Amino acid sequence: MSGITTGFITIGAVLITGGVYFMLAMRKPGFYPPKYILKKRAAALGAGGIVLMLLGAFMYSLQ
Repeated sequence: MSGITTGFITIGAVLITGGVYFMLAMRKPGFYPPKYILKKRAAALGAGGIVLMLLGAFMYSLQ
């Protein structure tokens, strides 16, 4: 059970890091994907990361 919890927390952290990367990419001039696509990607990765982190924290509290 602790392996699954660790996996959820790790994947959540990676997704949040990806969201931060796309948020920072929006500030760069000349970055290829349009800003609205970067906003969608950042929001999707951030939301998924937060959900997985909360799920991992909930599973950790049950142990």
